[in-house]
Amino acid sequence: MIVGFASGATLGLGFAGESFLGGYPSWRRRLLRLGHVACVMLGVLQMLFAVSPAAAEPRAMLTAQLWLIGGITMPAVCALAAWRQPLRVLFPIPVVSLGAAATLTLLGVLSRR
Repeated sequence: MIVGFASGATLGLGFAGESFLGGYPSWRRRLLRLGHVACVMLGVLQMLFAVSPAAAEPRAMLTAQLWLIGGITMPAVCALAAWRQPLRVLFPIPVVSLGAAATLTLLGVLSRR
């Protein structure tokens, strides 16, 4: 989350410039904004998982690892794709990891009822 705050502050230094990173609607600027928000929000989701009933399930270690992999790779892939657009093909890595983590979290919460 701290990386997300720091990257947001860094991006915020140039946000007022219309041509900053190619302008507001540019691919590069959108991806860097997405990566910065992903850092913060995926950190929040990891903390919520840690206090959820799913964290007490036998598969909790796998679920936590998937949240961590997604939390690291999503902002990283956003930055890589902002740098070189063809690297967007890497997005399935964080998407599959986060999808699996969310599914296992939901199953863990439902099984505790």
